[in-house]
Amino acid sequence: MGLKVYIASPYTKGDVARNVRDAIWAGEYLGRKGHIPFVPHLTHFWHIIYPHDWEEWLKYDFEWLKVCDALIRVGGESNGADWEVDKAHELGIPVYYSIREFLEKQQNAK
Repeated sequence: MGLKVYIASPYTKGDVARNVRDAIWAGEYLGRKGHIPFVPHLTHFWHIIYPHDWEEWLKYDFEWLKVCDALIRVGGESNGADWEVDKAHELGIPVYYSIREFLEKQQNAK
């Protein structure tokens, strides 16, 4: 099996539905390439039923980030995704700025 990959991208800035869709698309694409994506945007549906503060969701996401092998930062402006990138750097987790960059790096590592 592939690497555990955290998808960091916009959620609340712009169209939330489109942001969730795009993050799920990224996760599906990576999954089809043999990796194990973590898509924090899926908590959108949990939040609809049981809302939590933004900081609480960040804590939850951070726990998942700790066990990931890489983070891919995609999409546009996002304070939350930028925070996740900073945390990945602090943890020594490699950060990629596109799915293509990540996949090329994995291909070259073989």
